[in-house]
Amino acid sequence: MLNKTSKIENPQAAIDLLTELVSIPSISEQESAASTHLVNWLNGHGFTARVDEVGNAVGVKGTGEREILLLGHIDTFPGEIPVRRDGDILYGRGAVDAKGPLCTFAMATSLVDVPKNWRITVVGAVEEECATSKGARHILEQAKSQNPKFCIIGEPSEWSRVTLGYKGRLLMDMVLRVPFSHSAGESRLPAEQGVDFWRKVEDFCTDLNQQRQAITPFNQLMPSLRHIASGDEGAFGVVDLSLGFRLPLEITPQDLEPQLRDLTHRLPIGTTAQLHFSGAEMAYKGDKANPLVRAFLAAIRANGGEPRFVVKTGTSDMNVVGPAWPNTPVVAYGPGDSSLDHTPGEHVDLNEYLQAIGVLQGVLERLMARD
Repeated sequence: MLNKTSKIENPQAAIDLLTELVSIPSISEQESAASTHLVNWLNGHGFTARVDEVGNAVGVKGTGEREILLLGHIDTFPGEIPVRRDGDILYGRGAVDAKGPLCTFAMATSLVDVPKNWRITVVGAVEEECATSKGARHILEQAKSQNPKFCIIGEPSEWSRVTLGYKGRLLMDMVLRVPFSHSAGESRLPAEQGVDFWRKVEDFCTDLNQQRQAITPFNQLMPSLRHIASGDEGAFGVVDLSLGFRLPLEITPQDLEPQLRDLTHRLPIGTTAQLHFSGAEMAYKGDKANPLVRAFLAAIRANGGEPRFVVKTGTSDMNVVGPAWPNTPVVAYGPGDSSLDHTPGEHVDLNEYLQAIGVLQGVLERLMARD
């Protein structure tokens, strides 16, 4: 049974919007149907909306010069999850990451009156999940002449928490070409050399974290082995590795790349490496002393919550726009447990979703009440 403390006048309309959007598959680069559906909903609820040049769903309410940008993403991680409801729990790909936050943006904005000197822009951005952030970069390009007054990124944080920062990222694809030797000999086989290099990367990150006295996960350089496979090319073996690195504030992708290249200079004689780097994003963390954060604290308390701050070890479109807009307060917010991101059991509690709508409505009203 839905929580009776919800302040949403028509909770079923909010639930229907989320259920419908989650029911439309929209993995990265295949967002068209979902974007069109959201645009149609926005146009029917007080917005002027369209699908923009790169496929983003964009809805604007109000015509003033002061803009509040609500930047969510409409694409999802791959993997179909049958959409179903079990009591107050809605299962489906994107229920948490990040159609729940996106529908929170749309619904909350539809409930507020926008003064003549303000406008609210809701964006369902494309390709957030595939490291290109194509949608967010397009919005960034469009906003060059006038940055938004405030920006909220749509990511799950739980309804009573506000996300201040995300770690940076660097991806490295590597191809090792290793001369074969007899498996009974002393030389390391190609697959073994691939594992050896991964262990070398782990040791490098561990040593660096110890030197920097990085204790918390947000402050650590965190490596991940995303893929490893080996094959034969005549007298040589080939090992493909894909590595990911989550970066703390103090380490930029430009800092890390040459250090990783140096690790390949110590490979066994005869082994060569080809490297390709991508997905570079700087870490970002905003401050707490601004009107946007204060509005969230007040709205969460007004809805019966105890506000908390969090920083995330992943990346989001906050990493794209945050560093580019130093004078724009940026936080991330949305309902849902982020530990369920990308999992086969992804689901959201509809009570939390409704609570988040109430909080965001309060945030928007407080921000626009300012002179």
